[in-house]
Amino acid sequence: MKQNLGKLDRIFRFALAFWWLGPWAPQFNVAWANWIILIVGCIALLESFIGWCWLHEYFHINNKSQ
Repeated sequence: MKQNLGKLDRIFRFALAFWWLGPWAPQFNVAWANWIILIVGCIALLESFIGWCWLHEYFHINNKSQ
């Protein structure tokens, strides 16, 4: 698996995950919305550590040099 995320993109994903997985996460009255926030936060955290995003791969976007 080849990295396709740049340093700034990884920092932003980590910040999003930190926010959405922490006590500052938005809370909604419907359970499915809270689950989506949790799932997106987990995916963003994982992608920030490994440096690879499946959507970037699908759309042939490579931000590694940024």
